[in-house]
Amino acid sequence: MNERERIIVSGAACVLLVAWLGFLFHSSPRFAGSPVGTAFGIAGAVLMLVPLLYPIAKRIPLLHASITRHVSMQRLLAWHVYAGVFGPVLAVVHSGHRFDSPLGVLLIALMFLVIVSGFAVRYLLTYVNQDIKDKLILLQTARGDLDSAWGVLENSPAQLRGLPKTPVMTAGLASLGIELPFSGPAGEVMRTAESVADLEYAIATDDLLKLWFSRSLKLHIAFSILLYLLLAFHIGAEIHLGLRWLA
Repeated sequence: MNERERIIVSGAACVLLVAWLGFLFHSSPRFAGSPVGTAFGIAGAVLMLVPLLYPIAKRIPLLHASITRHVSMQRLLAWHVYAGVFGPVLAVVHSGHRFDSPLGVLLIALMFLVIVSGFAVRYLLTYVNQDIKDKLILLQTARGDLDSAWGVLENSPAQLRGLPKTPVMTAGLASLGIELPFSGPAGEVMRTAESVADLEYAIATDDLLKLWFSRSLKLHIAFSILLYLLLAFHIGAEIHLGLRWLA
């Protein structure tokens, strides 16, 4: 994940949101069919076709070698992300904030769903995976500290007898911020064990998020297929109407 890429994509997503909300203040029914509006629509459609290069190069072995000979997969992924965000921005401008067509409303909604699901796959899933790796390293260190602290405690029978007889209740009180006064090796064992439990809970939570964000990829693909089908229908309908008008 590139920091510059994240800033650019986040900024473009904010611009898209602001541009979409412009219908509250502005609507131009004739802009989409004007020469300028048509230019925005064609540019947006072309940009929205660029993201197809990445899945084609990734999933079709016959084309993978010929495409990657000229463009790396990393660059294709960057084009996939940038075009997938800037294309919808131009499409919203092309609409002129005229959202009285069910097809147009559905296209706008699908564009947002594609961007949100793609953002989850590209950024949130990557962040969660890295967070899990970092916490696993901390957990390994904490477990080593717990073993060391427990070894010291075993050599102190008096401290060992001072451990709580109800560790579950003690852990529950600690989770509420109420810590019982344990000092010496016993206190070190309690504090380290609490740290281990916190890390294990955090990793379990990240694993759950990873599962949901992994499913976002399937949603991203499904939304994208539906978006391209409706986009083809929209372009075909506009060409048909244009030919009828010329006739």
